Amino acid sequence: MRDPSADRNPPSVERGPGSHEHAEYRRAVAGFDVEAAFAAIFPDGAGQVNACHTCCDRHAHDPARVALRYVKPNEAVREITFATLAAQAAKLAEVFAERGVRKGDRIAGLLPRRPELLLTILATWRLGAVYQPLFAAFGPKAIADRVRDAGTKILVTDEADRPKASDVAHLCTIITVGAGGEGDDLDFWAELDARPGEAAPVRCSAEDPFLIMFTSGTTGPAKPLLVPLKAIVAFVAYMRDAVDLRQGDHFWNVADPGWAYGLYYAVTAPLAMGFTTTFHDGPFTVEDTYRTIERLGITNLAGSPTAFRLLIAAGPAAAQAVKGQLRAVSSAGEPLNPEVIRWFAEHLGTTIHDHYGQTELGMVLCNHHGLAHPVRLGSAGFAIPGHRVVVVGPEGEELGPGEPGILALDRTRSPLMWFSGYWQRPTPAFVGDHYLSGDTVEANPDGSIAFVGRSDDLINASGYRIGPFEVESALIEHPAVAESAVIGKPDPERTEIVKAFVVLKAGIRPDAALAASIQAYVKKRLSAHAYPREIAFVDSLPKTPSGKLQRFILRNQEIARAAGAAAT
Repeated sequence: MRDPSADRNPPSVERGPGSHEHAEYRRAVAGFDVEAAFAAIFPDGAGQVNACHTCCDRHAHDPARVALRYVKPNEAVREITFATLAAQAAKLAEVFAERGVRKGDRIAGLLPRRPELLLTILATWRLGAVYQPLFAAFGPKAIADRVRDAGTKILVTDEADRPKASDVAHLCTIITVGAGGEGDDLDFWAELDARPGEAAPVRCSAEDPFLIMFTSGTTGPAKPLLVPLKAIVAFVAYMRDAVDLRQGDHFWNVADPGWAYGLYYAVTAPLAMGFTTTFHDGPFTVEDTYRTIERLGITNLAGSPTAFRLLIAAGPAAAQAVKGQLRAVSSAGEPLNPEVIRWFAEHLGTTIHDHYGQTELGMVLCNHHGLAHPVRLGSAGFAIPGHRVVVVGPEGEELGPGEPGILALDRTRSPLMWFSGYWQRPTPAFVGDHYLSGDTVEANPDGSIAFVGRSDDLINASGYRIGPFEVESALIEHPAVAESAVIGKPDPERTEIVKAFVVLKAGIRPDAALAASIQAYVKKRLSAHAYPREIAFVDSLPKTPSGKLQRFILRNQEIARAAGAAAT
């Protein structure tokens, strides 16, 4: 086991491939012990598992041990202990159980980052039920589609988000935080406070699901997948080896728990390790981000390149107050630009490392803060111990350095890989012994892997993976739209933005007011992050002779335009 107190990665930008420090990473890979990794998280055995116990109860013996620091702008910081969370989660679990929730049932949370969200997650897990995240920026259509597909029994929300859940009130019980519930809604705190809190954790196995996630697709609705309890072992391995989360760290992952990176690594993994996590309840602003880092003494920070580029845009003066405070910064969701790495080293005095993962996998490819190895600018790094990441060709053959191919996991030699397929959907991503990520990469001579681009139509806007099909489906519900195609347009700030090409119904004339109407419609129906920031009205869309939409033609046109603009 490595010494978690050793400071092996001081702020630096790059280590050459000949560095002797590569040996530590190789030792960690060669010496990886999957049985020891499981025993550290599930000491009672893989057949006696409960996520609430793992992430809360077993750390509650110390009444002063803080699980959550809750920050809201212009309010005092609240610290909530594991013991408090365990007692309140037991009460809320009784509320859920009285509404018929049993092991394996789904409970959804449509809440901002506030203590009630964490209580909802823990109480769900306490019953052996499956937590379903709903991003607070989702609109009614996105919520209804996911609740219907999952067969959700209970949805927990608040007054602000309750109107977006009106379309599912007939499908599930709704519990509302605050006095603004409608009709038969239950009041969150009134129900919780009326229970004795005697619900014991339900015994599960490591193969039982504890999360249901929806990942965006290119040719159909978002695809559901069940995350088994054994995935917690992989989540913790990432926090330990890549994020280098240590005792004494003040940790903040700015990602929203409505998505995989926030739910896996701002909630599940740090709490499983017994560490304090941070919830910031409020919109992202540069000023408040720096203020929170300084106010809470944050030493270990995680987020997306979009957020980090906004910090850079504010200039070095804004960063001066926290320069030297951050020991480690981790970036995920989209490739990390080399200029971000250099800026963080110069103006924040810290190392920022790029990490790669998917909803289906968790994080699997990283420049590790906790394991020394060469760090090549522009590279996503090396496989986390417990995973074997390879580059494969069209026939599934493994490729050597410098040969572009698809990033894949060898599931025969990846004992921490937990994804086995989509729930009630075909899973074409498995070819033989390989899971194909759909992302194009190539291996470097030192064994690290560099990201080249995506191999499908998924849009990466500010780290959000957006499936064009969902946006197109919302577009054609607008009374003026006959057909639509959606692509990701290159954007220097957000990586990509959503751009829609729209064919109007006969007799309707395009203008700026109509474009704004369509944008507002999609934003309200789907979500605030997935609406088309640009709309082009066209007479027809490129299709194959069989009528299949050819988004790649539109995407290539936009890439060519961007290249032409950069050259002038």
